[in-house]
Amino acid sequence: MSVAQIAGTARARGWLRPHRIALLAVAAGLVVTAALTMRWDWLAQYWDLALLGIWRTIWILVVTTVLGFLLAVPLGLAQAAGPRYLALPARAFCTVIRGTPLLLQLWLLYYGLGALFPQFPWIRQSELWPYLRQAWPYAVLALTLSYAGYEGEVMRGAFSGVPRGQLEAARAFGMSRWKVLRRIWMPQAIHRALPTLAGETVLQLKATPLVATITVIDVYAVASKVRQETFITYEPLLLLALVYLAITGVLVFLFRRLEARIPSRLG
Repeated sequence: MSVAQIAGTARARGWLRPHRIALLAVAAGLVVTAALTMRWDWLAQYWDLALLGIWRTIWILVVTTVLGFLLAVPLGLAQAAGPRYLALPARAFCTVIRGTPLLLQLWLLYYGLGALFPQFPWIRQSELWPYLRQAWPYAVLALTLSYAGYEGEVMRGAFSGVPRGQLEAARAFGMSRWKVLRRIWMPQAIHRALPTLAGETVLQLKATPLVATITVIDVYAVASKVRQETFITYEPLLLLALVYLAITGVLVFLFRRLEARIPSRLG
């Protein structure tokens, strides 16, 4: 039997453990009970809107985590090895972001910049004005900066955790600073940070409902709309919870696969 077959058999046996079978049975029972005892006639009317909300939630999550991580890498690198004039602003940014509520940051950007931009004629006449009048750019900006602030601190610890001896040995073999960063320092730092990045990405998903407070229609806003218009309370919330659980499950699965693949690329 090959190694792949042995690994597949081990995974299959893992799913057949008693506690997992019990959890699956309980989940199936809850789904059947909800389907038989609760009202779902409203779902057909709001189906298209719900799909739009789910898509927008996923889109906001993906865009803000990718942009936030791209910003977090230089923030972490500046704190771990940058000169003082770069390390201090990076540390100050991460401290402010981590020390203030995300809802406050979102409102400051939306109501602050949203009220400031119209006062400048050159902004109103620019090609960006149709976008700046909408709410979603401020939501994306706030969530991106928030993710970058938290992940910047994570990446600082990841960069600092890579043994200095490896970096010095690479420099002794004549590798340039950029090559050391790209081939040794960056891959190992990302591998060290992946478990925390997975948790922060799930937390980012849980933060997306805040965009509904500035009129962005995500899946949470759709559930609130259904409750307000139909006076049905529990069914929309239950469906909302299932959507978030499903997205979380996909995120956890993807990060675990990524963690399993990255070590083989370090060499």
